[in-house]
Amino acid sequence: MEPYVTLTIENHIGYVEFFHPNRNSMPSTVLSELEKTIVEAGVNDAIKVIVLKSGGDRTFCAGASFNELIAIEDTETGKQFFLGFANVINAMRKCPKLIIGRVQGKAVGGGLGLASATDYCLASKYASIKLSELSIGIGPFVIEPAVSRKIGTTAMSQMTIDAETFYDANFAKEKGLFSDVFETTEDLDIAVKILAEKLAGYNPEALAEMKKVFWKGTENWDKLLEQRAEISGKLVLSKFTKKTLKRFR
Repeated sequence: MEPYVTLTIENHIGYVEFFHPNRNSMPSTVLSELEKTIVEAGVNDAIKVIVLKSGGDRTFCAGASFNELIAIEDTETGKQFFLGFANVINAMRKCPKLIIGRVQGKAVGGGLGLASATDYCLASKYASIKLSELSIGIGPFVIEPAVSRKIGTTAMSQMTIDAETFYDANFAKEKGLFSDVFETTEDLDIAVKILAEKLAGYNPEALAEMKKVFWKGTENWDKLLEQRAEISGKLVLSKFTKKTLKRFR
């Protein structure tokens, strides 16, 4: 299957779905389309609540596209690539509508950043999480503000340092990333639908005002995440990272 980003509207719920055949890894093209789709859903009057989901079964998002990381040859290209994740996170942050995350499987690196940037996140028991960036010589700089905001600096630091370990969905629930964890994807989908339809029946003005409250104190993220993208864009060119990434060709 080809990569895609789609927006489907049902019962005033905007289902934003992304997919990439390589474990839902995110090249620049998919990131750009995802940002654009979230912005469009945010201003669409037919949509009251947004659900962010991915295609496939056991991987929500594997993070950055290693093929694209390997191809980066200069700092500006590196910065622009990591700005892709920054722009999606900021689009979610500034979206006037609540975004529910539906995480059916593993969330790695940037995938964890996307889950963390939702306003309310539900998951299946297969949704283990990992921050693997240090192991390839970079670091979760762009997504750190979103991850730390959700699970706290202590848990974020633990996962960053223990970069090769998957933490299970119950760990993510205990730390506040997931509001609930379900035994099956079918149960997850039912819960997401029930919650989204309930929220869609609430006062949209109240939801929009609460969204502002939820994200209070993040007004500097446009600049902050750009600075973090610049750091990652430099590190991806380091000898350590180049050597490590070659193993994934």
